[in-house]
Amino acid sequence: MISFNYETDFNLDEEQGFSDWISNTILEEHCKEGEINYIFCSDDYLHKLNVDFLNHDTLTDIISFDYSVGKELHGDIYISVDRVKENASDFKVSFDDEMARVIIHGVLHYCGYKDKSEDDEKMMRSKEDYYLAKRNL
Repeated sequence: MISFNYETDFNLDEEQGFSDWISNTILEEHCKEGEINYIFCSDDYLHKLNVDFLNHDTLTDIISFDYSVGKELHGDIYISVDRVKENASDFKVSFDDEMARVIIHGVLHYCGYKDKSEDDEKMMRSKEDYYLAKRNL
C-alpha cells in the first residue's frame, strides 16, 4: 500500500495516479509492493532527519528509510518540497516533472538501484527516465 503524508502545506495532485504509477513500476521491477509511505516536508524538517539519523549536515531533496524484506518493498520516503522547487529551477524543468523524478527515485532505491558511483548514477537516471516516460502515457 502506498500512502502520501504531508508535513507541509503542499498537497500532491492525483494521488491515485501517482500510486498506480509507483505500483506498476514496482511490478515491472519484479518486486512486491508492501507498505510505502511518502512524507512531503520542508527543508528544515528533512535537514533535521539528515543530521539526526544520517549524521549529514546538508540539505537534500530525499531521504529514504528502507525496511524491505527481500523483494517485498517497505519504507518511508521523505521529500523536501522546498528542495524539489529549487532543483526544478536549477535544472530548468517544471516542478511537477522534478517531483515525479524524486518520487520514482525513492522507490527505485528500494528496487535495488544505487546512485553512489558514476555507473550506478547513470543506471538510476536511465531507470528514472524510463519510468517517467511511462507515466506520461
